[in-house]
Amino acid sequence: MLRQEITRIVGLENLKIDEPMSKHTTFRVGGIAKFLITPKKIDDIIKVINLCKVNNIKYYILGNGSNVLVRDCGIDGIVIKIASNFNDIEVNGTMIKAKAGASLAAIANMALKEGLGGFEFAAGIPGTLGGAIVMNAGAYGKEMKDVVLETKVLTELGDIITLNNTEHDFKYRSSLIPKNNFIVLESTLKLYNEDKQKIKDYMNELKEKRINSQPLKYPNAGSTFKRPEGYFAAKLIQDAGLKGYEIGGAMVSTKHAGFIINEGNAKASDILDLMDYVKDEVYKKFGVMLDPEIKII
Repeated sequence: MLRQEITRIVGLENLKIDEPMSKHTTFRVGGIAKFLITPKKIDDIIKVINLCKVNNIKYYILGNGSNVLVRDCGIDGIVIKIASNFNDIEVNGTMIKAKAGASLAAIANMALKEGLGGFEFAAGIPGTLGGAIVMNAGAYGKEMKDVVLETKVLTELGDIITLNNTEHDFKYRSSLIPKNNFIVLESTLKLYNEDKQKIKDYMNELKEKRINSQPLKYPNAGSTFKRPEGYFAAKLIQDAGLKGYEIGGAMVSTKHAGFIINEGNAKASDILDLMDYVKDEVYKKFGVMLDPEIKII
């Protein structure tokens, strides 16, 4: 029986059955996942994926769910959540090595503690290291490509390989990792020595900017759309008169037009319908097609 096989691999304490994905995404929406596991070891991940392949079962890799929208119909397969059970962080000189499930905030706080600068930009991004590398997350003019030295990944064939910075093929909000169906296991970041007070002051400055400009009080998944070349998505949406536009429980934030928020009772379908409406209106008014930044499952 599949349930017994999964339990044998990860342990009953690391398996949830018929789990609402609204508990595992920052949008706080999403249907039921048949199985959700939280592996503690690389070997557990490999064994579960092999089990999925043998039984022709779909599997989905999830971090903190901060850049994900799960449809209301849920997930008929196995969600492998690489987060708090897989989050070790080590410091060696000016380098930080962390497992994929480590939160960016935890890494930023470790860097502060050790007097290492260069990672302040990521302190307020509510995701994991693995997810941030997959999409080359960034903020305030810095991206993961600026700090990643190398990353250990699991390939589709089950091999573990190490990518240097160039081999990630980092581009704006993308890398080769999802294109090759790689799974991030751990990464080493190259930072630099810096005065702790200076690091703390800069982190506080960026935190204040986020509080003042982003709808942090409402469930959301960060920037809904990528930045179109030559434009800013938020400005296009605002200029189209869509700030505050609502469908069901989903709304274009009045604080930052680049964010779609869950006002508290949204369904995934509300958010999807609102995304489609925004895309259509912006295209009709400005001839620019917006591309979602969030991943839809």
